[in-house]
Amino acid sequence: MNIEHEKYMRIALHQAQNAFEKGEVPIGCVIVSNPTQRIIAKSYNQVETLQDPTAHAEIIAITSACAYIGAKYLNDCTLYVTLEPCLMCSGAIFWAQIPHLVFGAYDTKYGLTHQTQGLLSKRVEIIGGILEKECKSLIQTFFKQKRS
Repeated sequence: MNIEHEKYMRIALHQAQNAFEKGEVPIGCVIVSNPTQRIIAKSYNQVETLQDPTAHAEIIAITSACAYIGAKYLNDCTLYVTLEPCLMCSGAIFWAQIPHLVFGAYDTKYGLTHQTQGLLSKRVEIIGGILEKECKSLIQTFFKQKRS
């Protein structure tokens, strides 16, 4: 496993823990500028807090990263997220021209690799399963608590 991927995924997991503690679905995201290896955005799901179905960790991070660099394209960045992006977030990744996507747990119901064929495949390097057990465990724990 790439040490850098693990390092940034742990930071995304910390963001997911923040979401968990606020009663949000625990998904965290980090965007890294590739030339500098500097984190330019961190976020977590805020759907319940903001009462906004688009307030996914990836969307918030992309908005923040674009504001930080002052441009609409993030074509020198890597996006790290603890759960495989949904179709909406995949579209945002596509439009922001993010060339590298690294995610933790696979989402077999709503994840991009199960919902689409080729939306990102030609433009984006996709790496899944980084710290998958930890990412999946946090989400499973959240939903077990919600159901009990």
